[in-house]
Amino acid sequence: MQTYLEQAFGKSDCSSVKMRGAVREWMDLYYGASRSGEDGSARLAVLIVSKLCRTVFAEYDVHRDKHDEWAQECYTDALNKVAKTAMQYALIGGECLLKVVDDHFVPIRRDCYLPLGRDDRGNLTSVGMMQTLYENGKKYVLLERRTDIDDNTLIENRLFEVNGQALGRRVPLDTLTACKMLSDDEFLPNVPCMGLAVLRMPTVNCVDGSADPVSIYAPAVGLMHALARCEDQLNHEFLNGASRVFASEDLLRPDASGARGLRDDLFVGLPDDPANVGVTVYSPTLREGSYLARKQDILRSCESLLSLRRGILSETNAETQPRTATEITAASVDYDLTIRSLQKAWEDCADNALFICSCLDRAYHKDDWWPTELRIDWGDGVLYDRSRVWAEQQQMVASGLLRPEIALAWYYDLPAETEADLQAVREKYMPAAKGGEKHE
Repeated sequence: MQTYLEQAFGKSDCSSVKMRGAVREWMDLYYGASRSGEDGSARLAVLIVSKLCRTVFAEYDVHRDKHDEWAQECYTDALNKVAKTAMQYALIGGECLLKVVDDHFVPIRRDCYLPLGRDDRGNLTSVGMMQTLYENGKKYVLLERRTDIDDNTLIENRLFEVNGQALGRRVPLDTLTACKMLSDDEFLPNVPCMGLAVLRMPTVNCVDGSADPVSIYAPAVGLMHALARCEDQLNHEFLNGASRVFASEDLLRPDASGARGLRDDLFVGLPDDPANVGVTVYSPTLREGSYLARKQDILRSCESLLSLRRGILSETNAETQPRTATEITAASVDYDLTIRSLQKAWEDCADNALFICSCLDRAYHKDDWWPTELRIDWGDGVLYDRSRVWAEQQQMVASGLLRPEIALAWYYDLPAETEADLQAVREKYMPAAKGGEKHE
């Protein structure tokens, strides 16, 4: 893809060579492409990503204003459908793009696009994407470059007929049915961020110190390779520890049909020396305890390095658990902050996605609708106990220190800023107060 984009637009990946290698390494760790001398069957990257994603969206709920237009509700539902996929892509590669296609969003992985330009804060200013198409037995590639020009978007499309492994000749876009509606160059005024919402990990770059985002498990890559080597050594320990029986070679000679009298995987033949005649059993002692202890030590180090709660990756027992209240609280705080930072990243991405949708509607269809801010309920966090806060509010209501309408509005996540808001709460949840009775 990089070579194709360079030939079509004269632009190359703006990331450093070290960052490009890191992106490939993150993908290999997640998709199970192991190095020589490593056993990646444990798939630690998959475990980290799935655990974090499930926790982030465990109690995820979006509340819409009843006055939202149909278009916004449609886009909100479309966002919810890709939320978990986009989060996992971002956790793996550090960044995920959400592209608006008709009435839905398409999440784009970090290894499926090239950053062609970034500003000093790491925000994308130019990006290249490629799509492979087939028609009439021929292979084509559609290359797309998007550039942000002062909060306006320039889209450049190029269609090429592939010749072997090389980028062949450029052909008109209307050559393919799927590309007939596209134009070579399209300028979208007042459409910021290249029309792409970005889900970016809050982790500071620990690869080359640049502004490029990094995978959520980037700090623990070395430990993950150490775990894969440990798994490989453990496999060899069991393989080498298998019992062997040393027997005279004549016992293993094949008969007329070619069948041997004893199994080759258990018996090892020796020359017919009189001193070696007989049977000797060799069964070495396995050292799996040392390898398993090393494995748990690596997993606990990963938890500490990635600010995960103890026991998410490793096995816990009385010796490894934090022993003091301060240690327990500190571990919970770190994990809570990790989850909250990921939730905040999705909130920012979702708000930006809806804003981009409104800009695209104005640019293409001249529709003038403005999205209200999403109200996302993440439920109880690691440190936040909703039931405890509700019990405290009930006590305040009973003591006359808090109006019950306000407590109910908080419980059901309803507006309570004006008297009209409170009256709506009374009418729906306090039948005795329908006549306009006020609660001081």
